[in-house]
Amino acid sequence: MIDAAIIEKEAMQLSAAERALLADRLPESLGATSKELQSSWVKEADDRLKAYREGSIVAEDGPQALSDLRNRLGE
Repeated sequence: MIDAAIIEKEAMQLSAAERALLADRLPESLGATSKELQSSWVKEADDRLKAYREGSIVAEDGPQALSDLRNRLGE
């Protein structure tokens, strides 16, 4: 069995996009917990949509937001 510290060290060598994909997939491996996570994300998405429609938050251009994030992360 591979040690979790080794896996973590290797995972940190992945690109930000690969780490994000891995982070998205890991909760799915937990079974029942993934249903709770999915429910939480649905509520979060609903809350954000409501806030957007009420004018409490503004939308950002997706490609521009990703570009800004990459610049902040130094990639």
